Amino acid sequence: MTNELYIKRCLQLAKNGIGNTRPNPSVGAVIVHDNKIIGEGFTSAYGGNHAEVNAINSVENKELLKQATIYVTLEPCSHFGKTPPCADLIVKHKIPNVVIGCVDTNSLVAGKGIERLENAGINVTVGVLEAECLEHHKRFFTVQNKKRPYIILKWAQTQDGFIAPISKDEQKPVWISNQYSQQLVHKWRSEEHAILVGTNTVVADNPKLNVRSWSGNNPVRIVLDANCRLDKKANVFDGSVETIVLVDSRNKKQEVGSNLIFEQIDFSKNIAKQICEVLQKHKIQSVIIEGGRQTLQTFIDENLWDEARVFTGETSFESGVAAPQFSAKLSSEEKIKSDTLKIYRND
Repeated sequence: MTNELYIKRCLQLAKNGIGNTRPNPSVGAVIVHDNKIIGEGFTSAYGGNHAEVNAINSVENKELLKQATIYVTLEPCSHFGKTPPCADLIVKHKIPNVVIGCVDTNSLVAGKGIERLENAGINVTVGVLEAECLEHHKRFFTVQNKKRPYIILKWAQTQDGFIAPISKDEQKPVWISNQYSQQLVHKWRSEEHAILVGTNTVVADNPKLNVRSWSGNNPVRIVLDANCRLDKKANVFDGSVETIVLVDSRNKKQEVGSNLIFEQIDFSKNIAKQICEVLQKHKIQSVIIEGGRQTLQTFIDENLWDEARVFTGETSFESGVAAPQFSAKLSSEEKIKSDTLKIYRND
């Protein structure tokens, strides 16, 4: 139970780095001496220190490290990247015990960090709260193991199952969820690498697709525009955020603008798969698919998604654009004031 307690603390710390450490995973580390935490850390922004380094640096009396245990959510790295190997640093400071949440599947590590520690005579424990650590590092592992981003589907629907009216008077969203749910969505945007919408969503709502009701980084915007019919004065083309526009390969090559990248795919087949290939090319680690209905259904039909986050508001439309159809395991359900949020997993 003691090991689990400190790994839980590691997970708490690791959440502080979500959205800032890409392409590295956001790891948490805790150093314990005589049942007392003497050091903590989480992964710095890319190019900065890893969690183990920050935790060791936070220890005032480095002599205590020789009788301490370091807890980490993920296997310490064993290779040189932007920074030296964390496994070597642990060996250098003669920390005798290491407790690891889960093994790193990155081929550059994949057990080599554990081997390095054990060869130095360090006692290594692996698999403490493994499921929770795998969940926390889901974005990193999806890129490593599936060679695509972690994909989150998100929409809000009415009590009678519609996500939008058939028509409306203004080019702006018709809100189904409440302000608290809307703020949560902006928090999610700050945590994920990219956000994707289809042509009809841009035409109907003219969204900005940035972070406004929360503090954090704006996601990369991914916009589908097969026939190049979107108004270049739309908010998604304002140059304020890196934006990748996917056009049909049968159209002529588009000019790259300020913060604007055009990529071509064949819209006549396997759209979701091709989108994933483009996102992998641009090293996108995770993406929220925010609409519209056709875009969401495309990813569902091609079975290319990991989570679906579905809000149900208290209003009804009686008619409109129907919510996407899918079948999946319900992972969690909670009330957000008048809204219900259900999260499904595609196992």
